[in-house]
Amino acid sequence: MKGTQPSSTSTNNSKALIEEVLELTPVLGTGPDNFTNVKPLWRPPGNRGIFGGIVIAQTLVAAQKTVAPDFPVRSMHCYFVFAGDGEVPILYHVERLVDTTEYVVRSVSAKQGDRLIFSATLSFTKFDENNAGRVDYSVPPPAVEKPADVGSGWDSGQPFQLVTASFDRTFAKPEIKKFRQWALSRGKISSSGGQQAHLGALAYLTDSFLLGTVYRAHLVRRFSSPTAMQRLQHVKSQPEPDMEALQYFQALADIEKRDLGGNYQTDKEVGMMVSLSHSIYFHNPAVVRADDWLLSEMETPWAGDGRGMVVSRWWSSDGVLIATCVQEGVMRMNESKTLQNSREGKL
Repeated sequence: MKGTQPSSTSTNNSKALIEEVLELTPVLGTGPDNFTNVKPLWRPPGNRGIFGGIVIAQTLVAAQKTVAPDFPVRSMHCYFVFAGDGEVPILYHVERLVDTTEYVVRSVSAKQGDRLIFSATLSFTKFDENNAGRVDYSVPPPAVEKPADVGSGWDSGQPFQLVTASFDRTFAKPEIKKFRQWALSRGKISSSGGQQAHLGALAYLTDSFLLGTVYRAHLVRRFSSPTAMQRLQHVKSQPEPDMEALQYFQALADIEKRDLGGNYQTDKEVGMMVSLSHSIYFHNPAVVRADDWLLSEMETPWAGDGRGMVVSRWWSSDGVLIATCVQEGVMRMNESKTLQNSREGKL
C-alpha cells in the first residue's frame, strides 16, 4: 500500500475519484463521533508520510458528519503533528465544542493507534440571508486563461488535474512572486456527495504544491536538482525499476524545469520540507464546484528561521473568491551536489 497512488478512475462510475478518497465510515463500539477512512491512504513516492491534503479533507468530512448541512464550514485551523503511515487506518474523533443557532465549532483529532498525527479546529456558520448593512468585497482573480481542454496537465493518478497557469519567476524579490495553478476534479461529483463533497475536495486541493511555493520563489530546485536526478538514475538502473515512482519523479522534474525555465540557483537544493500548520478560510462555500476549473494563486510573504509561509487564494471558474489558505512549514536548503563535488575536487 505504501507509495501507491490512487487509481485515476473511480470504482463507482456515479462518483468522482475524490469522493472515494473522502469516504469515511463510523467506528462502531468506540463511542460517538468516531470515523475512519474506507480507502487506502496515498503516500507519494519518496515521502515520509501520506499526502497532507488527504487528512485535511477527511478531517473536514468527519466534522461535517456532526453538523447540519445548512451550517457550511467557515474556517479550519490544522496542525500536522507526525507523518501519517499509509498502511494504518486513521481514527478521526470529533468533539462538539459549540452548538448555537448561528455557530458550530468542532475539534477533530486524527490518530493512528495511540499516536496523534493531526489535529484541527473547525467553525461552521449558518448562511445569513439578511444582506442589510453588509460589506461585500473581494480580491479579483488574476487574468490567466483556462486550460484549453479537460485533458490538459499532468496525469498523476490523483483525483485532480493540475495545470500551471503562470509563474512570475523573473521578479527579483521572492516575496512578490506568484505561482498560479488550475485544478479540476477527475469526474463529476455526485448529487449524493452534495456541497459537502465539493468543500472536502477544495480542502484536499489546498495542500497541492503549496509549501513548494517557498523554494520556487527562491528559484531553488527540489525534483530536478543534481541530487534528485541522481536518485532518478538510481531508480532507472535497478533490475526491476519501480515504474510508478520513476514516472512520478520524472513528471515532477519536468514540471519544475518548465516552471523555473532554466532560471534557478545552482548552489542550493531542497533538503527537507515538512508542513507544520494549515488554515483555510472558506469565503463562499455555497458556490464551490470542484468539478469545474478552480484557480489558485500562491505567494510566500515570509521565510526565515528554517521555516517558510505561503498564502494561497482560490477562485471559482467564474471568478468568485472562494477561499484563502495559509500554511507554514519547515524548509531546509542544502548545498547542491554539484557544489559539493566541486569542493571535493570531483568535477
